[in-house]
Amino acid sequence: MTSTTEQLAGLSATTLLRFATAGSVDDGKSTLVGRLLHDSKSVLTDQLEAVERVSLGRGQEAPDLALLTDGLRAEREQGITIDVAYRYFATARRRFILADTPGHVQYTRNMVTGASTADLAVVLVDARNGVIEQTRRHAAVAALLRVPHVVLAVNKMDLVNYEESVFARIAEEFTAYASDLGVPEITAIPISALAGDNVVEPSANMDWYGGPTVLEHLETVPVSHDLTSCHARLPVQVVIRPQTAEHPDYRGYAGQIAAGTFRVGESVTVLPSGRTSKISGIDLLGQSVDVAWTPQSVTLLLEDDIDVSRGDLIVPSGDAPATSQDIEATVCHVADQSLAVGQRVLLKHTTRTVKAIVKEIPSRLTLDDLSDHPEPGQLVANDIGRVKIRTAEPIALDDYADSRRTGSFLLIDPSDGTTLAAGMAGEAFGGGKPRATQADEAAQASDDEGWDF
Repeated sequence: MTSTTEQLAGLSATTLLRFATAGSVDDGKSTLVGRLLHDSKSVLTDQLEAVERVSLGRGQEAPDLALLTDGLRAEREQGITIDVAYRYFATARRRFILADTPGHVQYTRNMVTGASTADLAVVLVDARNGVIEQTRRHAAVAALLRVPHVVLAVNKMDLVNYEESVFARIAEEFTAYASDLGVPEITAIPISALAGDNVVEPSANMDWYGGPTVLEHLETVPVSHDLTSCHARLPVQVVIRPQTAEHPDYRGYAGQIAAGTFRVGESVTVLPSGRTSKISGIDLLGQSVDVAWTPQSVTLLLEDDIDVSRGDLIVPSGDAPATSQDIEATVCHVADQSLAVGQRVLLKHTTRTVKAIVKEIPSRLTLDDLSDHPEPGQLVANDIGRVKIRTAEPIALDDYADSRRTGSFLLIDPSDGTTLAAGMAGEAFGGGKPRATQADEAAQASDDEGWDF
């Protein structure tokens, strides 16, 4: 009989890779994705025939593979990517979920969406243009979102005569910049998405390159989902209490495990209240189990009748995050309307939503040289900056560096529900400033009139 530890170890060796593509306008992101789908035999015949018909109608001799991902009418007409396009495909070695993100500066926020759950980001660079501001912007977003693997795809090598020196210069500049941001692993690959060089098959035009193709790297890059060692977290989505003749006293706390594992008999703490109990049972798909792990959706039963509601966080008693009403974080502003000091917002963290006030915007990041523009007063669309927020109720936030799921949050406009910003708690780029102290909390408390906190 297989032990629980062996089952977990088998699951941690996942065959699924989530990755996102990013790059400036016309760098060839959609063409690269189309080439990956086409050359890996992941395109249905009718899809390819439709692309060929549209391409012929435009007077193109070869099918425009970018059309496999640019699905919106405006995207096809303008030849650009506007929205995030998700595609699912598989090879014999791995399954993939890819997000093809836009290249325009005003759509940088879309990259935040596409890369927020990615294990790997492919950043494309036009070999003729080299590293530009948008390249640095995308590297910064990947670093902020703690994407563990970044591939630099130097595209359109056919337009620079496949010169090794061009590739080497771009790879050196990008690697130095991304390393300064704290990106842990960077792999540079010279490609031509249009011609297919080094995308799926090795290029005969670049015999000086001895590394993997893009697909080979995607198939073999290690993806670590260590389910046994990460911080266990269960955001409560709903309290289940049927009160039927069959289950008169049943009270369960249901949700999707955000990280880690939970076991029957384990001591747990409910946050933000701090009340403790032990797990008396775990229900999974109508069956009782002894252990459950992320990303399973389960119902936990506790030994004690304590007050647990939607939005509470159940964690191991020996591994509980600190709770605070004062949060310092890095945010990527995604709305057309600005975010200003003194603005009242809603903060959504996992299943919990609370009122909050933007107390301070200490800095806005300048992507050219990674310097901070101090006290900008507000953030506008696509800005990245540091914010200090005070919430009406305590929030149990992990550092984003420790948990992308429970270290992230959204800021929402309370008047119309618009998402204003995506936040990442803790330090940015491995640096940053410490969170507010208790003395800061006391000093700020008098400024919160009108929101009951």
